[in-house]
Amino acid sequence: MAVVRVLFLGLGVLALAGCSNLNTTQQRALSGGAIGSAAGLGIAAISGGSLLAGGLVGAAGGAAIGALTH
Repeated sequence: MAVVRVLFLGLGVLALAGCSNLNTTQQRALSGGAIGSAAGLGIAAISGGSLLAGGLVGAAGGAAIGALTH
């Protein structure tokens, strides 16, 4: 199980490493998606819902709101 965690952590670091040349809108969408994903996971964990669905819905909502705000 520890190997899987390290693998996912490594993939996350590699994915974020390619985000250095983003404009302001893209940065807001990325950070909104990350915050929304964390919030969705937290709400799903508390309410007993699906963690996958909570994370995906939260990420999509957060990215949309982040991209639309100025």
